[in-house]
Formats: sequence, C-alpha cells, structure tokens
Amino acid sequence: MADLPSFSTKEFYWLASCFCGIITCKLVYDITGFISPFCFKGYGKLSDKEKMEWNNRGFSTFHALIAAWASLYLLLFSDLFDEDSSNDLIVNRSSIISNMFLGFSIGYFLSDLAMVFWHFPALGGLEYVLHHGLSMFSISLSLMSSQGQIYILMVLFSESTTPFVNIRWYLDVAGRKSSTIYIYNGIALFFGWQT
Repeated sequence: MADLPSFSTKEFYWLASCFCGIITCKLVYDITGFISPFCFKGYGKLSDKEKMEWNNRGFSTFHALIAAWASLYLLLFSDLFDEDSSNDLIVNRSSIISNMFLGFSIGYFLSDLAMVFWHFPALGGLEYVLHHGLSMFSISLSLMSSQGQIYILMVLFSESTTPFVNIRWYLDVAGRKSSTIYIYNGIALFFGWQT
C-alpha cells in the first residue's frame, strides 16, 4: 500500500485556513439570508436572483472587512515588515498569521468563484473569473514561495472599498438611489479609491 504524502505544519495551516475561509463564506451567506428579512423590509420582495446576489455580497463584504483589517495590522502594526525585526529582505518575510490570512482569502476567492460559475453569468462574467483566478494565483505563489507577501497585503488592503461598492448595490436594489446616504456612500467610495 502506498504511503500518503506528508504535509508540513506550514502546508497544514494553509489548507486549514483555506477550508476555514470556505466554511466562513457559507456561514455568512446563510446568516445574511436569515437576518436580512428582519433588517430590510424589502428583502422579501426581491427576486430569487437578487436575494442570491444580496447574500453573496454579504460574504463579500465580510471578507473585505477582514482583509482590510488583517492587511492593515500586518503591514503597519505587527513587526513582520519592521526594518529592525529581521535581517531578511522585506519581500522575503512571512509569518504564520500572514500565511493563515492569505489561506483564508484563497478560501473566500474559491467560494466566490464557485458561486460565479454556479450562477454564471448572473454574478459576473469572465472579468470576475479572471479577477478571482489571478488573485488566487498570486496569493498561492506568495504562499508557496514565502515571498512578496508585503505586496499581496497591499493589494488586499484595497478590499477596503468593497463594502462601499456593495452598499451602493444594496441601496440601488432597495430603490434608495436618490437618498442622501447613497450620495455619502459614493463620496466615501471615491475617497477610498484615492488612497
């Protein structure tokens, strides 16, 4: 009988965090569908396609918030990329926390990509497939080589604008496109893209 390949602790953390990302997306999708009728009166009037996209944007927003906070912490507040913390070049630095966060993000991208394929093209066309594919490819390369994580984290910090994009869609579907909050959200989105 052939021996099973052995995984290092590092690879185990990658797989576990990726699986955790997938499970989290499923839970947030279900929780969004459960609480939305209580928080938004018009949720019950949405079509099945709109409800599915509404719930999908729920876990998109959740990942974006986690990605923004984790990236901000790892880039600015942890000592991972501090000049004096290591003799390694900054581009060669990684940690268990950064590896697990990137694995979690791969889980998110896999989940969202599965939703895009399952409901193609309702949740996005080939541009979403390309975006998610390139994101997973670059994160995977960074994980396997333990290089370039500082750049991946900078890009993942740009996910901080995703909640504003999703709120814009929520308000549009809710018929609140002419509301003040829609305008304020647009201004916040504009300034988010300027950073």
